[in-house]
Amino acid sequence: MTQIDLDSALDQVSSGESDKPRLGRRRDHTRDPEILEAALDVLAEAGYDGMTIDMVAARAKAGKATLYRRWSSKPELVLDAVACMKSSGHDLTSPPDTGTLRGDLVAMVKSPTLAEAERKLKVMAGIVSMIARDPELAAAAREALVEPRAAANRIIFARAIARGEISADRDIETLCVIGPAMASYRTLMLREPVNREFLIGVIDEIILPAAGLPHAVAGA
Repeated sequence: MTQIDLDSALDQVSSGESDKPRLGRRRDHTRDPEILEAALDVLAEAGYDGMTIDMVAARAKAGKATLYRRWSSKPELVLDAVACMKSSGHDLTSPPDTGTLRGDLVAMVKSPTLAEAERKLKVMAGIVSMIARDPELAAAAREALVEPRAAANRIIFARAIARGEISADRDIETLCVIGPAMASYRTLMLREPVNREFLIGVIDEIILPAAGLPHAVAGA
């Protein structure tokens, strides 16, 4: 066999091998929600700097290799975990309609939503060291941890304006984030729980007066 014939035969073998499907383990994404929940739990408990892939794997009862096949680094895992919080928890797209601004705001202060909000704040505390360094994580945190409550508040304040209860010239965007901002400060800076009494106090003493309602009405 000449060198030309040998090269041709090798080319055919190589071509045949490239046409065959490569067999390998398919990535199993069915456990992603469990792993992301485990990551959030570890974030809330240990913070970003104290969190490790090993800790998340142990909490999710998954192999470390399983996590690395899906997320190549801790920042990628954290980003996905924080982003998934936007679709988790309780639906805030249809806030209660009681007929009054105070009634609507107070109706939002419920035990299930309080528990979910507290968990989100603990996650925020866990990632605060990274937010200033990672704009993408900061945006994901804002969308998942702040925006859902602010969006619900926008609906509530729009109703109050439509009823003529408050003036349309009020700074609605600021009013919408007062509650989340106060809750964040209490959790991150004061290290105190955000309970029903605290939130109703914020509604009566800060939000409603800022919306232009007299104090007597706010505390009614």
